Amino acid sequence: MDDIVKAAMAKWPNVPAVFGWLSLNGRGNWRIKDDPIDNEAINEFIGRNYMNDGCGNWFFQNGPQRVYVSLEIAPWIYRLDEFKRLATHTGAHPRELRQAFADENGRLYFETELGPGVLDDRDTLAFSERIIDDEGQALDDKALADWNAGQISAELKTEGLHVNHDNHVPIERIKSALVPEVLGFMRKPQSSKRS
Repeated sequence: MDDIVKAAMAKWPNVPAVFGWLSLNGRGNWRIKDDPIDNEAINEFIGRNYMNDGCGNWFFQNGPQRVYVSLEIAPWIYRLDEFKRLATHTGAHPRELRQAFADENGRLYFETELGPGVLDDRDTLAFSERIIDDEGQALDDKALADWNAGQISAELKTEGLHVNHDNHVPIERIKSALVPEVLGFMRKPQSSKRS
């Protein structure tokens, strides 16, 4: 969190929270009232001061005021950076990939020490090459179809992602409607509790 934000919070501790203004889309773009934020400095400021309240709600600390974020899909949008490392939409690099999930639509979700997120759909192809069977072999087209149908299990090869984990993480199946509940976040913030 920026020092200027901490100072503002200390000076004005009881500023009411804001709901329904700021959102995060499925590709990691911030939006105010459905309009994209094009100013890179503002995007970076939001990213540096983005966190959760411990109750499943995610927010941007804008000086003394919490601006709760409506999430199109998940709190973090994970992607590959220019060096093929796992990164968030804010440029943070997780150190530990704890769990991987796949839904019925083929979307991948990750739980890291930073929190839950979804893989940016633009990196789906790159990650499909990382899906392996329990013997470490890449899935061919038939095996990939069998895995998508839930007939076989698969793992995600993490080598090269620069996460401090074993080389493989099992990919668990999850229904897209249950993602927020299972991963512990709310797409539409419900509370202004301070943690």
